Amino acid sequence: MPGWVGRLRQLRWPGRLRPSLPRGRRGRRLAVQGLMVACVVGLAPATWMHATADARVRTTADAPAQQVAVVFGAGLWRGRPSAYLAHRLDAAAELYRTGRVKVVLVTGDNSRVEYDEPDAMRTYLTGRGVPDGRIVSDYAGFDTWDSCVRAKKIFGVDRAVLVSQGFHIRRAIALCRTAGIDAYGVGVDAVHDATWYYGGTRELFASAKAALDVVFRPDPQFLGPREQGVTEALAAD
Repeated sequence: MPGWVGRLRQLRWPGRLRPSLPRGRRGRRLAVQGLMVACVVGLAPATWMHATADARVRTTADAPAQQVAVVFGAGLWRGRPSAYLAHRLDAAAELYRTGRVKVVLVTGDNSRVEYDEPDAMRTYLTGRGVPDGRIVSDYAGFDTWDSCVRAKKIFGVDRAVLVSQGFHIRRAIALCRTAGIDAYGVGVDAVHDATWYYGGTRELFASAKAALDVVFRPDPQFLGPREQGVTEALAAD
């Protein structure tokens, strides 16, 4: 039997691992159609994110002036921001220096004592000239949805410039807009290394979770009382 179906059938498969392959032209057609439907369904969330966010992606040079920049955590290395997180923080510092934002909200993971993304991000920013009083920390930004919802509900952010890598920024924009924030995003350039390719691949799967977040809108792992950090930092301007 010609074709890939025939070649697969000729392989010697151990007992239970032998696949049940479609027989006949109609069976093969249905199999191909099923595969196409699966691909369309699998890519739909990523397509939605691009349609929602593409027009709102900017650079540090043309980002709209907003009061708040939100920087998402991206891991630590020996207690310091990873290279990818450092690039995000450099972009946020530039937005502050050029007057495009007045306050930087750093949101990340501090779920255990020995791992504190927000404080490491704060230290990095102050070392790049951002005053400590203009930095606000969210210690419960465990994922992008949590960070967006907390920025809105806990810190009272209505408009913001989001800062992340290019492969993540569209998801951040889409989720923060769903959470009620008028968001634009700065997609930070990064070296196309193994981490970059992993991040891009991961986004295909993360987009599915993002779609579920948009549909069901779950509460973050932690909400808690309203915090005045952003309001107070802006009032001190």
